[in-house]
Amino acid sequence: MTPEERLLRESKVIAVVGLSPNPERPSYLVAGYLKEKGYAIVPVNPGCAEILGAKCYPSLSTVPGPVDIVDIFRASEYVGPIVEEAIGKKARAVWMQLGVVNEKAAARAAAAGLTVVMDKCIMQEHGKLSHQR
Repeated sequence: MTPEERLLRESKVIAVVGLSPNPERPSYLVAGYLKEKGYAIVPVNPGCAEILGAKCYPSLSTVPGPVDIVDIFRASEYVGPIVEEAIGKKARAVWMQLGVVNEKAAARAAAAGLTVVMDKCIMQEHGKLSHQR
């Protein structure tokens, strides 16, 4: 089993950093899909009060309770501080979406014991899982 498969099978709470309230944005589509598949979605976007029916938080560090996966929909140059917050939250993993690559932040997360997925779409990876059953 790949690290991605293990994460998706064992995780329940996914914080989506950079989740857009716009239904046409990839982050909204992906988060909606994950919610539909039974994951608890925690939106993180300082400009919103609620997205997809869930309370939205201004930053990862303000999210109450545990987070399994921190799904990052931000430009690569903004990943470092998000990884630091993920480490502080004791998240199990950081997942950088397609096109999001930050080697330094990935190394920092891995050194802190987090599973790191980079430049992959969590929805596409979950779709592969569904076909394997």
